[in-house]
Parts: sequence; structure tokens; C-alpha cells
Amino acid sequence: MNTCQMCERPDEIGGLLCVGCTKATVVRLESLPALHRGLSPFLQPAGGVGAGRSGKGGPAPLPVNEDILDLRGPGGLVGAAERWLDDVRRGRGHAAITPAGGIEVRLQAAVAGLLANMGWIALSWPSAGYFAKDIRDLVNSVRSIIAPVPAVAVGQRVGNCPAIVPPAGTLCGAVLRLAPGEKALRCQWCGTVYPPYVWPQLKVWIDEDTKARRVA
Repeated sequence: MNTCQMCERPDEIGGLLCVGCTKATVVRLESLPALHRGLSPFLQPAGGVGAGRSGKGGPAPLPVNEDILDLRGPGGLVGAAERWLDDVRRGRGHAAITPAGGIEVRLQAAVAGLLANMGWIALSWPSAGYFAKDIRDLVNSVRSIIAPVPAVAVGQRVGNCPAIVPPAGTLCGAVLRLAPGEKALRCQWCGTVYPPYVWPQLKVWIDEDTKARRVA
């Protein structure tokens, strides 16, 4: 009886991936095209998003998020899927395939190729465990961007909004709370939105403003 290379539990059918880990890997592979599309809205903050500070500390848009750009680019999701498919085809003695079309078309093709070979991967491929773990980690990294676990409890007081409100250029200062069902902090007074990926910087701004008030 073999041990599953993914969960390290005995596999009764003698494969390298157990039935549960095989099914989980199939689901993760099938989700890659949708996750790729789901990253698109996070490439660049929309107008009014508090992603940076200008001059006197007001909100200013960030450039394109490079991490997300990498995930959506040739070396990201599609690159990982194509590299694994190349390895699988090499392991089976099949000729390599030259990718064709745009990123989304290539990703769909690579996913389809991997799914078509999942039976062989689970039963016979020595690298099955490394493959399954890499696909799991890849999917989790994308999901952490699209649907992150909130860093603060729903309804919890986060701090005072650090946005500088035009035209007077005054500090907003309204209390920020994560509203039920929301995945981003939105100031109910000035309307500035703080997506999850700017929360670490948001904390820095809030701490800076709190310290400045104490000094004043």
C-alpha cells in the first residue's frame, strides 16, 4: 500500500495521490481560469481608492500591482500550468506542445492538458506530490488576494480615516469599521476605499496620524 504524496495517508488503490487529494487537485486546476479572470479588478485601484498618500498625506492611486500583474502574465498562472504540462508530457514520452494564443487561451489549454493526464499523474507520476502541492499553493495565493481572510473582525473599529479631503485639505478623521459583508474598508464620511492589500500601509498612516495628534 502506497502513501499519498500530498496528505501522507495510506492510499488503498496503490497510487501516488489518494482519491481525495486527486479530486481536490482537479477542482483546483478547474478553478485556475476563473481565478485568473478574478485577479483583473485588483490590477489597479479604481478612482477614490485610498492606496497611497500624496503631498500632504492625502490618498493617491498606486501604480499597477506588480504581484497581480505577474500572476496574470506569461510567468504566472499560465506559466506554472504550462511548465507542469511540459513535465507531464516529458514523463509520458510525449512531444512538447508550443503554446499558442493569448494568456487566457493558453491557460485553458494547459489546464485541459493537465486534467486529461490526472489519472496517470495520480497513479504513476513520481512528481505527483510536488505538482499537487504547487497547484494548491498557487490557488491559495490567488484566493488570498481575491477573497482574503479579513485582518480585522467585522464591525471592529479599525481607526480614524487618514484621507485628506479636498478642497480644504483637511484630515477626514472619521472612524473606520469593516461593515458586514464587505471585503474592503470604506469610510462612511469621505467615501475613501481601502482594499485589503493596502491595510498594512493603512495601519502605518493611522499610527502616524495618532502620534501627530498626541504631539500637537
